[in-house]
Amino acid sequence: MAQPLNRPDAPENRASRPRLGPRPLPLHLGLAALAWQSSKAALPLLRTGSLPWTAELAQAANALRKDLAGTASEAVESAVAREIERRNHALIDGLQAYRAHPYRRDLSAPPAVWQEGTSWLLDYGPDSGRSKKAAKGSATSAPVLVVPSLINRAYILDLDAKTSLLRWLAGRGFRPFLMDWDRPGVEERGFALSDYVAGRLERALDHVLALTGRKPHLLGYCMGGLLALALAARRGQDLRALALLATPWDFHADQAAQARLVAASLVSLDPLMALQGELPVDVIQGLFASLDPLQVVRKFVAFSSLETDDPAALRFVAVEDWLNDGVPLAAPVARECLGGWYGENVTAKGGWQIDGEAIVPQRVSIPSLCILPDQDRIVPPASAAALATSLPGAKILQPAVGHVGMIVSAVAKRRVWRPLADWLAEA
Repeated sequence: MAQPLNRPDAPENRASRPRLGPRPLPLHLGLAALAWQSSKAALPLLRTGSLPWTAELAQAANALRKDLAGTASEAVESAVAREIERRNHALIDGLQAYRAHPYRRDLSAPPAVWQEGTSWLLDYGPDSGRSKKAAKGSATSAPVLVVPSLINRAYILDLDAKTSLLRWLAGRGFRPFLMDWDRPGVEERGFALSDYVAGRLERALDHVLALTGRKPHLLGYCMGGLLALALAARRGQDLRALALLATPWDFHADQAAQARLVAASLVSLDPLMALQGELPVDVIQGLFASLDPLQVVRKFVAFSSLETDDPAALRFVAVEDWLNDGVPLAAPVARECLGGWYGENVTAKGGWQIDGEAIVPQRVSIPSLCILPDQDRIVPPASAAALATSLPGAKILQPAVGHVGMIVSAVAKRRVWRPLADWLAEA
């Protein structure tokens, strides 16, 4: 099936879009102002030693208080005010530099070989790889069905000509098929997870089987890993192996109180979802921001010091464009994820079902690989480890990378891509 010209990720459409990030901008600006101004307001409490420091900061705080003991209050207040002003300027400079940066993603997606609604199956056949070097042995042309998350664009796996896991795998002789969910349309706004897995994903698998005549490897990333796991549990006889990258399972393994707090947001979000039929992108980004409220601020302050043509600046802009190009989540799926996964932890408790069938990792019999980035702040390693230890005989890799860095960082190829491809070739 030919790829239509009006796909939302077409280069000509991307180039004309204004940058909206970091989303939601008012939230990040407000968090920065709150954090920095509260530092100024807390100075009297610092001097008296009455600030309630956390255990890991208490020693440094006491040392700072002693260092300031002989310094005039006015001098300290003036120094803090100058630092607040410096950070404010750096943040604004970083935001302006990002929005004016000349980079635009101009990499076109390969042809779609299957479509249903707003779901697409893109064929990254071996010809899409930059290198014609084939993977060893039986891996040559071995199909790989790749399942990304529902809440971010799939092209993080195909970010640019130099950073594309999918084209690199194709260059190693594999034939990746990417499940591109796009954004929910009218039909998809009524979808639950069962509709995506037992419907769209299983029919995409059927198409890969018919097209190639071979059982594909199954590769899932983040939330897509949970969808892939469910597919493997239901259709393991039609799959060759299962690889899961940064896939959560026990949502209460680390920071359970925070997970329940995310779930509690359903009370206030449900009227909005009832009205729109979906959970908006800015709300999703706001929930992610709760994991580390000042992470975005720190990133843009650091970005302000980079030159426009610095490779690090180009990578930063490419990833930020992807992060801010998110898609909403269908309301029924959002309720399942926030209430079921985060609130009730149904996955780890054995209560998660797809189309009436419990998804039990212990019943997945195909070879499996779990890659658990040890610097992941989106999916805590303990959450992903709970799944890895539940899959019979799963191989576990714990590279020193982050959640997004495992796909696009300068060390991703060495620490993640190559071990993944080697395992796929042997599985």
